[in-house]
Amino acid sequence: MPRRRLMLVLDKLIITDLFKTMLAALAVIVVIIVSRKFIKILAKAIEGEVSTHAILAILGLKTIVAMVSLLPAAAFIAVIMVLGRMYRDQEMSAIASAGGGVALLYRAVFMLMFPLSLFAMELSLVTAPWANATIQEMLHKDAQSAGTRSIAAGRFSEYKQGELVIYVEDIDAHKVMHKVFVQTRQKGKLGIINAETASFQDLPAGRFFVFENGERVQGEPGQLDFIIEKFAEYAVRIQLPETAVNLVLESITSQRLMETRSIVDIAEVQRRLSIPLSILVLSALAIPLAQISPRGGVYGNLFTAFLVYFSYMNLEKISRSWVVSGNLPVWSGYISAYFITLLLVVILLVRLYGREWVLMKLTGRPIS
Repeated sequence: MPRRRLMLVLDKLIITDLFKTMLAALAVIVVIIVSRKFIKILAKAIEGEVSTHAILAILGLKTIVAMVSLLPAAAFIAVIMVLGRMYRDQEMSAIASAGGGVALLYRAVFMLMFPLSLFAMELSLVTAPWANATIQEMLHKDAQSAGTRSIAAGRFSEYKQGELVIYVEDIDAHKVMHKVFVQTRQKGKLGIINAETASFQDLPAGRFFVFENGERVQGEPGQLDFIIEKFAEYAVRIQLPETAVNLVLESITSQRLMETRSIVDIAEVQRRLSIPLSILVLSALAIPLAQISPRGGVYGNLFTAFLVYFSYMNLEKISRSWVVSGNLPVWSGYISAYFITLLLVVILLVRLYGREWVLMKLTGRPIS
C-alpha cells in the first residue's frame, strides 16, 4: 500500500507564498506603526528625557511589541492576497478540475497558521510583556538621570528653576569635563565652584559630582562672611529621585496576571490569548473570502477584507469592555467575536459551494 505523503507539492507552494507575503505585509505595517512611535521617542530624546544610546534599544523593543499585535492582520492579508491571486490566474480552477477542494486549501493554510499561532502565543504571553517592561525600566532610568545627562560643552545648563547652573568648556571622550563652572543657590546662600576638571562617579554611597583642582566660594549676597576654600578634590552627592517603576498593564507578566482575580487582569490575559486565536479564526475566514472574479484583479476583495478585519477588531474591543464593565461574564471573553466570525465562515462557504455541498460534507452522504 503506497504511503501517503504528509505534505503535497501544492501545500509547499501555498505555504511558501503565504510565508513570503505575510512577512512582506508584516514588515510594511510594522514600519508604518513603529515610525510614528519613533517620532515620539526622538521628541523625548531632544527634550533630554531619553538618552541617545537607548533610542535604538527602545525602538527595537517597540518593534517586537508592534509585530506581535499585528501578526493576525498580516496573516489575514497574506491569505487573502495569495488565494486571490490563485483565483485570478485560474489556478483554483485547475485545482478543482484535479479533484481538489476547500479542504485542500484549509489543509495547506493551516499547516502554516497553526505553528504560527503557537509561536504567536509565546510572543504574546511572554516576549511582549517583557519588552514592554524593559521599555518602562529604561524610560524610568533615563528620566532619573535626565538632568545630569544633558550637560553639554560650551553651554549653560540650568536645573531646578535656576537653583543650579553648570557651564563646561569641554568634554573629552572619557566623559571628563574641563574648565567647569557651577553656581548653586540654596536658602538664599550663593555657592560657586570653579574646577579644572570634573566627572560623575558612581560610588557605594551613591552618585557624586567630583571636582578636581579648584576653588569653592559660598556666602550670602550683600554680606561679607564669604567662605573661600581651595581643594584638590571636592565631591557633591547628586540626589536622584527615588521612585519606583510603575508598570503599565501590558508590562506585567502573564503568570502574575493569572494569579489575580481582578477582572481587568483577566481581560488582559484574554487579550493576549486572542492574538494566536485570531490568527486561526481570521485565516479560516480569509479562505472563502478570497474568492474573486477573474477580472477583479489580485486586490479584488482586499477592501472588503479590511472592513471585515476592522469590524472583527472592534468586536473584540467591545467584548473586552463589556467583560471589564461586568456586562458579560468573565469566562465568555471574546467568544462572541469568534462565534460571529465562524458563523460568517459558514455563510461564505455556503455561498461559495452551495447548500447541497455543505450538507453533503456534514452528513457524508450525497444529496439526492
